[in-house]
Amino acid sequence: MRIAYLDCFSGISGDMMLGALVHAGVNPELFRRTIDALGVDARIEVRAVNRSGISSTKVDVIAAESGADDQHVVLEQAHSHEQEHHHDHGHHHDHEHGEHSHPPHGRSLQEIEALICAARIESSVRDLALRAFRLLGEAEAKIHNIPLEKIHFHEVGAVDAIVDITCAAAGCVSLGVDRWLCSPVNVGGGTVKCGHGVFPVPAPATAELLKGARVYNSGIDAELVTPTGAAILRALNVEYTVLPELTVEHIGYGAGSRDPKETANVVRITIGEAVAPSEDADLVTVIETAVDDLTPQIISYVIEQAMAAGALDVMSAPVQMKKNRPGHLITALCRPEDAERISSLLLRETTTLGVRMRQERRRVLQRSFETVTTQWGDVRVKLGYLNGELANCAPEFEDCRRIAQEHGVPLKTVMQEALRRCGAAQGHSAR
Repeated sequence: MRIAYLDCFSGISGDMMLGALVHAGVNPELFRRTIDALGVDARIEVRAVNRSGISSTKVDVIAAESGADDQHVVLEQAHSHEQEHHHDHGHHHDHEHGEHSHPPHGRSLQEIEALICAARIESSVRDLALRAFRLLGEAEAKIHNIPLEKIHFHEVGAVDAIVDITCAAAGCVSLGVDRWLCSPVNVGGGTVKCGHGVFPVPAPATAELLKGARVYNSGIDAELVTPTGAAILRALNVEYTVLPELTVEHIGYGAGSRDPKETANVVRITIGEAVAPSEDADLVTVIETAVDDLTPQIISYVIEQAMAAGALDVMSAPVQMKKNRPGHLITALCRPEDAERISSLLLRETTTLGVRMRQERRRVLQRSFETVTTQWGDVRVKLGYLNGELANCAPEFEDCRRIAQEHGVPLKTVMQEALRRCGAAQGHSAR
């Protein structure tokens, strides 16, 4: 299985992602052909730079006009004049940001989607770019509490975002990666000046896009993640985890514009083939305790708390205990390094006087997540691979339940449709 791992220790933006892809071997001509297919008035410049002594690639998107930020969004109010939404994207761009005056027009999200749909690009590239832009628009619409169709991108800012997102999609697809993984993301700190005031980093739209991500602040007072960068991570459905065992084939460093002293301002991409784990490589700790005096409510609470504390799985089974008392056997599976925390939780939250602990070897399918689009909305699907072949496909229950409740559709119908779409997508990729 081919894996790409993103190290976002200095954040991520659209231009940094393009630089990392080029440094990892993607031909810049692919980006130029993609821009030609889009028909936008822009070009890219590619150059080698150093960031804190690290050789990396800088990709600049040059639009027809200059002085543009990575993204400007005009929010049309049905009852009043249009307002500008401005993001200061900190160290990822060549110029210093300030307040700018822009004409009250631009491309709507629907116009951008139509432009991408009309471009002669691969369908997989088109789908990835459309997903990123839709996520971007939905985040802005939610933050400002306006309909999605009222979101407009300023002309120059829209061109930058279109090129960043669509070229990133083309580069990512060209790598032939099966799973995208990511480190925790350094979002930076301090404040950012937007058209609607000063906000803490990350900016509101970026924060919305980073829901579900693992993030932290290393103490740098700068905005390290742009909305475009966050949208690309979301569109790729990255899994936040540690670097797995793999045979490395390519490494690329994509540079931001500034070169601070405290850290290398780059995003790193590592590409390689996953190494199949040996059977004794995956050990889990099994923690058990039997109780006969806990209410079902408390048992449910304990299971929720153990899962939140990092348990891989928690189960409860009815058992017959001494003195013919009915009870429950609570079993938690966890990584060996988490055993102390999980066992302490069980001792603290239940009425038991002790727990049993043992290590067991397990064999698991290689897992990844994919998003399929049904007529009612997107559903995440968990995929299980055995020796690189798809063995299991399971729709996320919470996604299906939400859709079923919102649209008044039987839950089983939603789950069946998600499985059908997943099967169709897998069949298409196999061809």
